[in-house]
Amino acid sequence: MTSISIRPAGPADIPAITQIYASAVLTGTASFEVEPPDEAEMARRQRVLLDRGYPYLVAEQLNVVVGYAYAGPYHARPAYHWTVEDSVYVSPQAHRRGVGRALLNHLIKECEARGFRQLIAVIGDPQQGASIALHRASGFRLVGTFEAVGFKFGRWLDTAQMQRRLGPGASAAP
Repeated sequence: MTSISIRPAGPADIPAITQIYASAVLTGTASFEVEPPDEAEMARRQRVLLDRGYPYLVAEQLNVVVGYAYAGPYHARPAYHWTVEDSVYVSPQAHRRGVGRALLNHLIKECEARGFRQLIAVIGDPQQGASIALHRASGFRLVGTFEAVGFKFGRWLDTAQMQRRLGPGASAAP
């Protein structure tokens, strides 16, 4: 297997990120978007997260971006500041090759380094077990399921809610 390198994402990665996300939107249920955003919108989203100090990473194999991950605000209200939500997307050609795990584990370290205390995963369509297995292997636990909260591809979809403590978690004030 070719080694995976993880690095901070930047504007030059937007074309690859947009392509990976478009595939996820058009063919899968990990995202509840139904139309893939264009490069300008993906660049805007990335800029907002980076400007606010959230981690945004890409995975490369043989100098090709094969996945990306980021953490963003779980909710906007101030008391939620220490809790972030993760997103991990891998190109179809790189599925089941350790890219998602490498991205998620690096993202966890980046979130801890920034002082965040809880990491939330909202997993679209828990019937697709790969994302749940990925998160469970990285220390997340299933905390609940919201039933029939999205409608895509002609069917109602649930979301699984998973959570992982970061650093000291809730054992001390931030």
